[in-house]
Amino acid sequence: MDPLFAVLVVLIGAAVGFAAGLLGIGGGMILAPLLAMLLTWQQMPQELVVHAAIATAMATILFTSLSSVRAHHRRGNIVWPVVAGMTPGVIIGGLLVGGALFAVLKTAWLALFFSVFVAFNAYRMLTHKPVEGVSRSLPGWAGMFGVGAAIGGVSGLVGAGGGFLTVPFMARCSVPMHRAIGTSAAIGFPIALANCIGYIYSGWDVRTGYPGMIGFIYWPALVLFTCASVITAPMGARMTTRLPVATLKRVFACLLFTLAAYMGWQAIKAFG
Repeated sequence: MDPLFAVLVVLIGAAVGFAAGLLGIGGGMILAPLLAMLLTWQQMPQELVVHAAIATAMATILFTSLSSVRAHHRRGNIVWPVVAGMTPGVIIGGLLVGGALFAVLKTAWLALFFSVFVAFNAYRMLTHKPVEGVSRSLPGWAGMFGVGAAIGGVSGLVGAGGGFLTVPFMARCSVPMHRAIGTSAAIGFPIALANCIGYIYSGWDVRTGYPGMIGFIYWPALVLFTCASVITAPMGARMTTRLPVATLKRVFACLLFTLAAYMGWQAIKAFG
């Protein structure tokens, strides 16, 4: 591995981990386009770059979510019956997308979906207003299964832990926000696990075509990023009350718009 590539991955991991701890957001949507830039610079085949970046970003959640779940569980912020109700759907959705759809989607369409989705979430971050006056209750087992399958599948296409969908869903179903965030963190682990199993299965032949691959997951970047982000995420969490989080969220949203534009450019090049 190029030493400069390793240093850059560690720096990105440290920065994304700190931001995730500070702002309470997952790092997948910012990590994937940055990894795509680095993997392009490392001359990974262009038809593999976006898939590898998204899959590797998702794989980091397997490790980073564990510390978050422990912290939320200690504070009693996880509604475990909701986790149990959504997990079967999450696993099915993740396996179907990671194990089938992800592999057959061409780079152009995958990059385009990522770009539009990230831009939408950046816009929502800038214009977000708290949910007020909602009295809807959580759906039954069939509804929970369906919502879980949709969240698991969409998350697999963007390499994220699902909080961008899970938290608003639970907030609209009268789950207090602090418990919605904690429960979303717990659901992030099965989302990552199911999709990663799918990425490895559907991309199994890739490992023989490019060194360092396990399916679509580029493990050298996974190891370096995880080590750095696990160290800095708690630091960010401790700084939540000391820094202007609202202002930083606006800055982060602008960064997401920039990264969405980059992935949109990747899509245009692939279509061309």
